[in-house]
Amino acid sequence: MQAVDNEVLNQVRSWLNQGETCWLSTVIQTWGSSPRPIGSLFACNAAGHIVGSLSGGCVEDDLLEKLMKGDLAAERAQFFQYGISAEETEKLGLPCGGHLHIVVEPVRPDAATIDHFEHLTARVGDRRCVRRTVDLLHKTFAHSDVDKHEKLIWDEAGQTLTHTYGPRHQLFIIGAGMVSRYLADFAQTLDYHVTVCDPRKDLLETFAVPGTQLVADMPDDAVKKYANDPSSAIVALTHDPRIDDMGLMEALKTNAFYIGAMGSSRTSAGRRERLKMLDLTEAQIDRLHAPIGLAIGSKTPPEIAISVIAEITAVRHGIAAAREPARIHASAG
Repeated sequence: MQAVDNEVLNQVRSWLNQGETCWLSTVIQTWGSSPRPIGSLFACNAAGHIVGSLSGGCVEDDLLEKLMKGDLAAERAQFFQYGISAEETEKLGLPCGGHLHIVVEPVRPDAATIDHFEHLTARVGDRRCVRRTVDLLHKTFAHSDVDKHEKLIWDEAGQTLTHTYGPRHQLFIIGAGMVSRYLADFAQTLDYHVTVCDPRKDLLETFAVPGTQLVADMPDDAVKKYANDPSSAIVALTHDPRIDDMGLMEALKTNAFYIGAMGSSRTSAGRRERLKMLDLTEAQIDRLHAPIGLAIGSKTPPEIAISVIAEITAVRHGIAAAREPARIHASAG
């Protein structure tokens, strides 16, 4: 989930706990240019307060007006379409040729609904996935815990929405050095939650990147606690094998989608030999991206950070990045 969608779920839970009725809307299908992806969330309460976005600002005012007037989703969840005609597309400011299909649900503060949203937010907060099913015909909803993210499904014939909520992508950085600062900044721009772990508290105290979660703990313990999930990427950047190797020893046992370590080709070869002595299998060690990053000729800390976030992005999207070692300056390894 993107950060804004996670915020929507938490706000819905908050409104319900305050006894307020609200509405939750989900993007289920788009055509043409769309500023928000399928699965995006938007919510508002009876006072007209809103959170989240369906279209980047194109339809939210119109939807809010319909909800406040009782013209839409007054008693039950409804399917609704925007962009049916050229006139409507122009009126609402949708991108050229844009169509937007949504499901809008009235959400009331009864015990079952409150428990439902408490479970959803707790599950996502624990960096775990949960599948939510909404049956528009029978006015029911349900949830079930799942191990991984699943594609949103809209069954038009059965009027059923199945939507998996999952944790925001995380970049877990071992080491609070200069490269880590640039990398944390770039990752947050791409909507990652960034956790920086370093047992050296003096370095953490000077890590001036707003929005990062700082953990003053040994990396092996921290990896198990904070990054043992398929939505996390883990990178070791300290230059100190006593710290990096401890973190990698645990990281390579997790189901993190990316694990990398900074260093030259010679340093990386030595690291692999040390990891073999820590009872890791060849298959586990083969998951390691080292030298880290794409081969863009990077030499400075910001260039190294760019190469790293580029490789993480490629792996996240299922694109096989070229495994030619990144040419990192000797000071990095």
